Amino acid sequence: MRIFGKTRHRPSADWRLATDRAFTLIGDGRYEDAGELLTRAADLEPWLSESWFNLALLHKFRHDWEQARAAGLRAVALLERGAGAPDWWNVGIAATALQDWALARRAWQAYGLRVPDAAHSHQAAARAGDDGGPAGPPTGMRLGSAAVRLSPEGEAEVVWGRRLDPARIEVQSIPLPSSGRRWGEVVLHDGVPHGERTTASGHTYPVFDEIELWAPSPVPTWVVLLEAAAEADRDALERLAADAGFAAEDWSSSVRLLCRSCSESRMPADEGEGAPRHDPHDHSVPGRPGPLGHMTSGELWVPERECGLAAPAGLVRGLLDGWVADSPDTREWRDLEEVC
Repeated sequence: MRIFGKTRHRPSADWRLATDRAFTLIGDGRYEDAGELLTRAADLEPWLSESWFNLALLHKFRHDWEQARAAGLRAVALLERGAGAPDWWNVGIAATALQDWALARRAWQAYGLRVPDAAHSHQAAARAGDDGGPAGPPTGMRLGSAAVRLSPEGEAEVVWGRRLDPARIEVQSIPLPSSGRRWGEVVLHDGVPHGERTTASGHTYPVFDEIELWAPSPVPTWVVLLEAAAEADRDALERLAADAGFAAEDWSSSVRLLCRSCSESRMPADEGEGAPRHDPHDHSVPGRPGPLGHMTSGELWVPERECGLAAPAGLVRGLLDGWVADSPDTREWRDLEEVC
């Protein structure tokens, strides 16, 4: 975490001792004590950009975005290098958290990213129904898809999402209820990926760690037990929900239980296609959601599926009933429950 860049003078021994001790305390979660030491280090060497970068980093860990922005701006004012400095990225995260869009644009541009001009972003936001206006968020950067690790310090879960800008992802999977997150929520995420996911097509996507919830979703999460005679029946429900503007996800095949080491490495993404296979990284067990959870001897498909649904309360039963009505001989549902 500590960055000692090229400077005109070597920082003092006291600065180094205070900084080293502060990051040891941060590792132990003792942010208040670390803050005192990093403030002392900044008093000792106020001309050193790393003094303020380290303080900005601490405030980011604490989610104190006003202080993170202030310290980050002092850090970038003292930089002796051009584009690519992580100081600018931290400023961009703090500015995004505060919806300081003018500063966020400046930060991403200073880091070296191409940011559409305000007029182009305003047009893109208007098409998306956003009220951001010309000074709104830097939409239109076309950063594509990525994965985000929700609750990284707790019961972490990696889900898929759409990158809105360099610091925000809109969740497009249906998270498990243990994450406390919903489909359609926007989360603020860190800049350094921890792990990758590769798809069957060969594309590789970074996995970013969530920092905090940026925008909640009003759409609740439901769990329901399906009887789907074939994969095509399951797929039909997912299409039906998507056509209605919401989502359904077969947790029985989309969820894998991974240890932290596996989760933070390069992993193949389970896209729910093809026959179940043994995956040495999959720590799920029969009887639990995941590729191993619904495997039985000699069978490639088990009709009983645990499915997550993201839909309003007034629509969810109608979706399920419509799904059954399209093929009543091969489809049933039961035990619908709102879980998040």
